[in-house]
Amino acid sequence: MTKRGYVGVVASGDLEILVEPSPNDIAQVTIRTQTEGFGPIWQAIFDRFFQDNNIAAQIQINDFGATPGVVNLRLAQVVEVID
Repeated sequence: MTKRGYVGVVASGDLEILVEPSPNDIAQVTIRTQTEGFGPIWQAIFDRFFQDNNIAAQIQINDFGATPGVVNLRLAQVVEVID
């Protein structure tokens, strides 16, 4: 991956994703959210994402209560932006 990408907007029930190339070819995900207790759901989302997408990137997520469906939509959008 050589491009930066940005999708979404932090607003009620949504999130933004910022992606940039990883300097060491290792994926790193940072999630900023006020919602607690959803670690296993985030883990499942990213397990599937990285299984389907061979991406080594630094991914920053700023969440404002997005549902898993919205998270998956934004991840698909960011893949299109950086591809």
